[in-house]
Amino acid sequence: MPAEPKLLAFDTSTEALSVAVRRGDRVFSRSGPGGAQASSSLIPLIQELLAEAGVAMAELDAIAFGRGPGSFTGLRTACSVAQGLGFGAGVPLLPVDTLHAVAEEARHRFGPLRVVALLDARMDELYAANYDFDQPTRSDAEPRLLAPEQVQVPPGWALAGNVFAAYGERLPPGVARYEALPGAEAILRLAPELLAAGGAVAPALAWPLYVRDKVAQTTQERAAHKAAQNEGLSIRESPAA
Repeated sequence: MPAEPKLLAFDTSTEALSVAVRRGDRVFSRSGPGGAQASSSLIPLIQELLAEAGVAMAELDAIAFGRGPGSFTGLRTACSVAQGLGFGAGVPLLPVDTLHAVAEEARHRFGPLRVVALLDARMDELYAANYDFDQPTRSDAEPRLLAPEQVQVPPGWALAGNVFAAYGERLPPGVARYEALPGAEAILRLAPELLAAGGAVAPALAWPLYVRDKVAQTTQERAAHKAAQNEGLSIRESPAA
């Protein structure tokens, strides 16, 4: 891998979309709305940035993308686009944890070296992981799914993420808080070290990281749950003997 690799990075895991290209010591970036719009705007933004940077797709040393956790639709969009581009151009992929990118964005913008990174998981829950930038191993745990009240912050650590408007009052008080998203430029800053550590994979081996693998019940499960509720209701309403 070159000392200054040519890299494309993008993230669609949250309400914001971001794309960035690195060529030498220059970074070209764009951002826009995520969500449902990401699937239609991501590839045109990538093409625009590559043209601006003067880099052909096949010249890239790697394509980095936010693999999750995050929005299910956003993660599938990022992964499928990365796989398609990687297969088509013969370029390896670098899946990057979105919580790692949140922690890196907070470190870069605000300075904390020990960060509990948080992303809104909806359904009254959030994703969390701890990153210590003073240690060779930056994460002390796999990303986890928690209720806001379950978040624990070690002494001297900070919180960073996109959860404070929704869950701020339910998070530990008296702790520094930084608004941060897993942007493409943060992914680019992480990429060289992750590549050096062997993080690149063939497109067929790149997958989203969901953490919450299930967000909806099947028809059978809903019927069973309703039957159990009805049974419990009938028992409670039965007159005493």
